Amino acid sequence: MKKIMLAAFSLMLITACKEEPKRDLTVNENTEETFQTITDDVLETGVIYEANIRQYSPSGHFDEFTKDIPQLKELGVKVIWLMPIFPISETNRKATGGADSKFASEFPEAEQSKYLGSYYAVSDFTKINPEFGTIEDFRNLIKTAHDNGIYVILDWVPNHTGWDHEWISSNPEYYTQDKDGNVTYPVETDWTDVADLNYDNKDMRKEMIADMQYWLKEEGVDGFRCDVAASVPTDFWVEAIPQLRATKDIFMLAEAWEPELAKDGLFDMVYGWDTHHVMNDLAQGKKGLEAWNDRMTQIDSLYEKDDIIMNFITNHDENSWSGTISERMKDAAPLMTAFSYVIPGMPLIYSGMEYDMDYRLKFFEKDSIPKTKKTMWPLLEKLGELKNTNPALHGGKNPASYTNLDTTNAKVLAFQRAKDDHTVTFIGNFSDKDQSVSAPVTGNFKDYMNGDTIELKEEAMVLKPWAYKILTN
Repeated sequence: MKKIMLAAFSLMLITACKEEPKRDLTVNENTEETFQTITDDVLETGVIYEANIRQYSPSGHFDEFTKDIPQLKELGVKVIWLMPIFPISETNRKATGGADSKFASEFPEAEQSKYLGSYYAVSDFTKINPEFGTIEDFRNLIKTAHDNGIYVILDWVPNHTGWDHEWISSNPEYYTQDKDGNVTYPVETDWTDVADLNYDNKDMRKEMIADMQYWLKEEGVDGFRCDVAASVPTDFWVEAIPQLRATKDIFMLAEAWEPELAKDGLFDMVYGWDTHHVMNDLAQGKKGLEAWNDRMTQIDSLYEKDDIIMNFITNHDENSWSGTISERMKDAAPLMTAFSYVIPGMPLIYSGMEYDMDYRLKFFEKDSIPKTKKTMWPLLEKLGELKNTNPALHGGKNPASYTNLDTTNAKVLAFQRAKDDHTVTFIGNFSDKDQSVSAPVTGNFKDYMNGDTIELKEEAMVLKPWAYKILTN
């Protein structure tokens, strides 16, 4: 992991510790540093899983997710990202989203209890949402994950709090206020269920960092996925992340694309939003493969070699607001899934994706994912094994190379990933029609997905619509 080791900064850390506000927190006295902290090797081969605890099971409890963690190991998962596990504010609790969003209180009283609100309207950063269980249930989840060699990061919400957070009454200066001194919600959003935090206030910053430290020091979590990270001043992350890294080796994911957030030991991984949008456009026939080549050029120009990009075909926002995988990608979904694993970066699995979920999960109400293994589970299992074991797909701090290969067909993409003596060659038909293509490489290869040994010669081959090959040496 990147570290800042300057002596002057160490002195600043000591001073910050002396000034840290007193906290009345329940300490987990059973926490032991027996599990090895996250390493660069894990990031090279990692698959990340986004866990929506509320919707993962009919009960929405930690325990139902915890018992399935050993199965996630079968999918090559190395990191679990838990969507926010904190209590949700009652005040201004949302029932619907979008331009016509409504509060739960606007509905008949008999209906209001079904609206559980947004996970991102946090009322207390140091407590567990009672919907999900107890702190002991959470600790059991962490222990089970660690016992299976899997790390756990929390979804952190630094930009705002719910309207029930104690800071609203105890420290209104922690929030953005209008000209009349009223606390406001984030500007240019419809997030009326949350109050915007004021990062000009240094005491609030200290409290925020202290709350994050609690989960690292006392509950054994392994890092954070930080919501709308680019909406928080970058200088806060410059202040906070080195302090967090001084506690233990951690994994930091920014819900942002901005390259400055990945520099100088800040976030390890950023969102591949543009990669995702290009994949949608390719699947829908809105753009051709030149858009992908442009995206790779953009990545090379914006990011440093050790910046990790998270690749995804869905996540909680995309599923609930933009559409399911099948809605957006239709018959191209298997190709795009494989593609997200073999391109540089780290692939994401979102709860339900492994079970071929084909509907939009409710965001503010209780819902539940399916639990029947169909076509996606074996595909993810196969891809996860390749990602975990083949150095040619390393996508962390010391990634494998990426080389574009000429196919003589504008509808077929081919590229090669390589590291040390290992290569993975990908050939894919990004169209809904058969495509004839000259082999971009020749020789004997293993067709990884079916285990066959094949010989590629100079003569053309035909790829069915949305078909692909992953060839190993």
